[in-house]
Amino acid sequence: MPQEFWTNAIYSVTPTILVGLVFWFILRAILKADSTERKVRAQIEAEERAKLEPSEPKA
Repeated sequence: MPQEFWTNAIYSVTPTILVGLVFWFILRAILKADSTERKVRAQIEAEERAKLEPSEPKA
């Protein structure tokens, strides 16, 4: 009886854990991609601002 109980318990919990892990990996990938996109966009905007601003200030 105890062996059967633990086998059923493991089979009951495993799908929930696997779905949770898949969800966590997907959410992590989305958030990491968003963070990377923000960094790259800020870098591009800084480069564009540097191109538009005059190199030497006029006195």
